[in-house]
Amino acid sequence: MPKLKNEVPKLARSGNYACVYHGGRRHRLGLWGTPEAKTAYTRFIAELQASPITFGIAQQRGGNVLVAELAAGFFKNIQGCMHPAHISHFKVTIGYLVEIYGDIAVDTFTPKKLKVVRNQMVQSGKLCRKVVNDYTGRIVRVFSWGVEEELVKSGIVNDLREVKALRKGEPGTFENPPRKEVADDVVQRTLAFMSPTVAVMVQIQRMTGMRPSELCEMTVGDIDQTRDSELWYYAPGSQKTEEYIGAIPIPLGKPEQELIAPYLTGKKPAAAVFSPKTAMAEWHDERRRNRKTAVPPSQQKRDQQRAKKPAPRQPGEFYDQSSYRVAVANAIEKGNKTLPADQKIPKWSPYQLRHANATATEKALGLDKAQAVLRHTTPNTTKRYAHGQLAIAEEVARQRVNPFDLERE
Repeated sequence: MPKLKNEVPKLARSGNYACVYHGGRRHRLGLWGTPEAKTAYTRFIAELQASPITFGIAQQRGGNVLVAELAAGFFKNIQGCMHPAHISHFKVTIGYLVEIYGDIAVDTFTPKKLKVVRNQMVQSGKLCRKVVNDYTGRIVRVFSWGVEEELVKSGIVNDLREVKALRKGEPGTFENPPRKEVADDVVQRTLAFMSPTVAVMVQIQRMTGMRPSELCEMTVGDIDQTRDSELWYYAPGSQKTEEYIGAIPIPLGKPEQELIAPYLTGKKPAAAVFSPKTAMAEWHDERRRNRKTAVPPSQQKRDQQRAKKPAPRQPGEFYDQSSYRVAVANAIEKGNKTLPADQKIPKWSPYQLRHANATATEKALGLDKAQAVLRHTTPNTTKRYAHGQLAIAEEVARQRVNPFDLERE
């Protein structure tokens, strides 16, 4: 396969004309050797370097850019400069958009068509009302980016912004229940059925309140052990997404350090701290330890053959939010197969650990401390995670006295 070139196209000659070959097309710039041709070439290169992603899309279609082309350009533009979670949401959003209207021109996309895409989201039954409204707004952001790149007329975006958000109770929509924290005793009971790697991940997330994505993408090189004598500092995605996650690193205290340290030994800076490969090896070790009979020669021979020729599908180097969530769900399922009916473990997800940290911090130290730990820019965001206000109010109510009764006494 030939190597891709990322070079500035050179000025070429085609008969009596100066031209540039780019994107599989020949662009004529005027008569060869004239000042006009040189000026046109300079302008061509400047425009190409200013917008390398979208340059030429409109020219290839004669100004009639397709919705699919616009979406592809936008998705390529956000790679590496947006938090992975937001990129995932845009991927789903663009999927709904392109599935229905990918083959039409952007100039023909109207508010009614936007409502058709929105209705498709509602009919899927997978997205709650708030998410549908959020994804609808993301479609408008795609077209707004197109205006910036001169691929979409500004009037189209203004029209799309007139589409009102779905209100609570709209037919076909549903509301997700607010996410609550998971109780520490529930987590404690689940840890016994997890691999050591996943159990450490759960404990660290509960203590630090970091996002599941931040925990999964942790690399050895992201942890600074030299900045402080007592604390380590973890900068999530420090190379690509620091602007979006927040420049403030996550301090790691002694309890977290003791858990993480064994997973740093002998690894390169780019290696994952917590890897599914390690968890799989731990699972095999556990099975061997629990084996009640000796390994037969036939099994030993198969193991040797697998070692020489591994299966094509192997565990990945990094966990992602989905595989981490599945690992927790599998532990719950494993535990519930052996536990009596009155001790079953209720279902919970890793993101509830962040809520648990927020609530515990709020109750113990206040909302401002919880905001600092979660690295939120506003306390209103933290309020959606920290649910300690009711508990505090309940405690006050239990200790409350009637001041008027005291005065009468």
